[in-house]
Amino acid sequence: MNTTSATTSAAATGRIVLLTTSHRVAPGLLSWPSWQALRAADRVLCADGAHPQLPYLREAGIAVDEAAPTAEELVDACAGGRTVVVVATGEGEPALTDGLARLAGSGRVNMPELELLPASYDLPGARLLDLVQVMDRIRAECPWSSRQTHKGLAKYGIEEAYELVEAIEDGDRQELREELGDVLLQVVFHSRIAEEDPEEPFSIDDVAGTIVAKLIHRHPHVFGDETATTPEEVKEHWLRTKAEEKQRTSVTEGVPLGQPGLALAAKLASRVRTAGLEVPLPQSEGYGYELLALAARAEAEGVDPEAALRAAARAYRDAIVRTERG
Repeated sequence: MNTTSATTSAAATGRIVLLTTSHRVAPGLLSWPSWQALRAADRVLCADGAHPQLPYLREAGIAVDEAAPTAEELVDACAGGRTVVVVATGEGEPALTDGLARLAGSGRVNMPELELLPASYDLPGARLLDLVQVMDRIRAECPWSSRQTHKGLAKYGIEEAYELVEAIEDGDRQELREELGDVLLQVVFHSRIAEEDPEEPFSIDDVAGTIVAKLIHRHPHVFGDETATTPEEVKEHWLRTKAEEKQRTSVTEGVPLGQPGLALAAKLASRVRTAGLEVPLPQSEGYGYELLALAARAEAEGVDPEAALRAAARAYRDAIVRTERG
């Protein structure tokens, strides 16, 4: 076959365009190449008559047929060089694509040109929308989740935070990913419960909006006119803007007293040192005062006493296991 006849034969087989969209992007917001493909198509098909994109396509003058053709039927529809666009359902049309792959692999069918065309893309963070939707349903339908309160969940937040720290210290990437998800779940769960408060409700969007505003305000060197070239200057900006926001009368305000003792001692020592105060450590007998002095010294030297003690305790745990094993 010469080049001309080969080109003619290829053109006669037509073209199949599988158009995929993301349910996390508002319907109708499609890429320009996808609109071009839709307008140039000889036929547009969609198996789901309730597909969220259909009203917007039809409003734009695109005729869409509700049909679920087999792979063979779709190939036949492209005969004579026709272009057929398939608007994929949420599952991505696996049966159709598998069927087309089998036909192509058989070598017995002159296949149309196949193109996968993403019409909309997930932005970073798009899967968080899925988490919010899943949490909504669980809150409404799960007998256990529907009865939870902020106080009832508090212990799980502490547990998940410690498990996250353990994954970080172990250097286990897979475990880190999972534990970050568990911590994120606590945030979304509490936010969902907060929506139901009769007096002061707020949602996950309010939570996100609050932290976004805080981050922007406390990073004037990124979002404003100030400059910072060292971590120390960044910390100075952060502490200054935080002080302006909180209007606190004591450096001890905002320090949670319920945290582990070494961490609490180190945090108080950090606040004193950062504020430039001269506050002598209380002198008395007992292990508590000795640990307080040790924690303050560690903090001054840039060591997290809580993490240091955990590391030593883990080494002790390993020694115990070795002894048990003889």
